[in-house]
Parts: sequence; structure tokens; C-alpha cells
Amino acid sequence: MGMRINRRNIRKYKKKYDEDYDGQKDEEKMKLSLRKQRYLNKEEFVKIGMWKSKRPKKYYESNDDVTVQEITKLSFSTKDEKERIESLDSLRGVGYPIASTILHFAFPRKYPIMDFRVIRSLGLKQPSTYKFDFWKRYCKKIQAISKKYSLSIRTVDKALWKYDELNSGRRRTCGQHE
Repeated sequence: MGMRINRRNIRKYKKKYDEDYDGQKDEEKMKLSLRKQRYLNKEEFVKIGMWKSKRPKKYYESNDDVTVQEITKLSFSTKDEKERIESLDSLRGVGYPIASTILHFAFPRKYPIMDFRVIRSLGLKQPSTYKFDFWKRYCKKIQAISKKYSLSIRTVDKALWKYDELNSGRRRTCGQHE
């Protein structure tokens, strides 16, 4: 069952998220870096990947620096939404959840971080595989909540994630946001 979405619940669960996780400074550093530099190098890419999910570390690290820079430059510069996320998916270790994390740090006012916990909190059916159409609907849903309550996408994202963690009976086992 999904979270009852209203301003009070969003603020309540976002606060609980922030109390439990000390990653705010890392998030802000990554966002600031990407405001100045519109691509990731390998080290930055691995850092973002590890923030989201530690399991694919060897795959993140198997990408070479030039490829990471070229693909992230393409992703951040294109206006084509499908190309933007799917180009990132071509990097080893990256699927829609990691690609969405990269896009969130590059465009924090536009993209949420895709996560199964947030999907559940929204009351959406978890797809067997992520496709662009689902991603687009997911983004629009979170953007609409953000706009309706005049809260940042990240605030909404954190609240939905924390709600599921506290109410699903399954605690976080790895990664900051996995």
C-alpha cells in the first residue's frame, strides 16, 4: 500500500530520512560539481553509482574514463529525454535506477531518483524491467507532487523512500538509496 501523500506526511518522512542518513553534504557536492562541469569523470561516476548501490561496483569501475565522459556529456547535452536516460544505460553497471540518480544530480529540479521503495510508496506496480514509458510516467508523477505541494523533487523522493523503508518491514541493506 502506498503512502498517503500530503504536505504533512512528505515533511514528516523527509525529516526522518534526513535524521537517519548523513549524505546531504555528498549530494550537494555532486550537484554543485555538475553545475560547473556538464559531464562526469570515472571517479565521479563510480562515486554516484556507489551512493545509489554498492553491488555493481566492479561494473562501474570497468568503464574507462573517456567513455564515461563522452556518454555523460551526450546525456547532459541532449534535449531528447529517451536518449538522455538510455545513453547512460549503455555504461556498465547502469540501469534506470543508476541513470536516474546521475540525472538527478545533473538536473535536480527535473529528475527524481528511481527506486523500488518510491515506486511502492506511490502505489505503482513494480515493472519486471524498466522501460522509458514507465520512467516518463514515474517522473511526471513525482514532478506533479513536487509542484502541488511546492516542495523539491528530492524532498518528495526522500519522503516516499523513507515511508516504504519504515512500513514495508524491509530495512536498507546496502547503498545510500537502494
